[in-house]
Amino acid sequence: MARSSAPSSLAQTAARFWNESRQPLTSLAFIAPLLVVYEAGILLMGPQAMRNGAEAWLRYLLDWLGFGQYFLLPLLTVGILLAWHHTTRHPWRISGHVLYGMAVECVLLAYCLRGLLQLQGALLQLTVPPLAHFPAGAWGQGVFRYVRTGVAFLGAGIYEELLFRLVLLSLLGWSLRALRVPRGLSFLAAIVLSSLAFSAAHYIGVYGEPIHWFSFLFRFIAGLFFALLFVNRGFGIAAGTHAGFDILVGLC
Repeated sequence: MARSSAPSSLAQTAARFWNESRQPLTSLAFIAPLLVVYEAGILLMGPQAMRNGAEAWLRYLLDWLGFGQYFLLPLLTVGILLAWHHTTRHPWRISGHVLYGMAVECVLLAYCLRGLLQLQGALLQLTVPPLAHFPAGAWGQGVFRYVRTGVAFLGAGIYEELLFRLVLLSLLGWSLRALRVPRGLSFLAAIVLSSLAFSAAHYIGVYGEPIHWFSFLFRFIAGLFFALLFVNRGFGIAAGTHAGFDILVGLC
């Protein structure tokens, strides 16, 4: 009996972790420290702070709508996740061990995505290291460079996932289903289109980089990776993995 109960207990624990880590309330609790560190870091660094394009576009949209208050965007992020959790009708409960497990999962997934980056470089037989096409090191010098870049990567993980997965992917999927596109096809199209938009966004506007086919292709693949994470593992895992990958590639 003891031998049969152990696998059953392990399976139940794994299933509970899988389900709880996907909940919007758990995602909010997981990203809340990242959001606080990012917003506090931006305010403390002032003009020297490095923002990402997704946040700039979201703030521009809010300004255009007449909502220019600085803290409205992070409060809106919190409100969206709380409202989403309300619609799920799941208990308002957060397990600390689930949050620790999510952190471990994000680190492992970030390393997996870095492996995909290196595999792409190997398959395409590039003559320069693949990571050289991600110019994170141009944002400063010394310790301050690492602080500024690390803070910026936290914001990218949260706000790029908010814009391209939580908002755009969901909106595309809903719109295509409203047009009577079959569910499977609308799901696939929403993932592909939002991933293309995610990749292209890195080369647009004042924060855009010079376009390079290698980085565009990889960011499209990364967009697919994050989209599948968002759909299957929830917003918190997608945002945490995104931030972890950026830090892994940009600082390590």
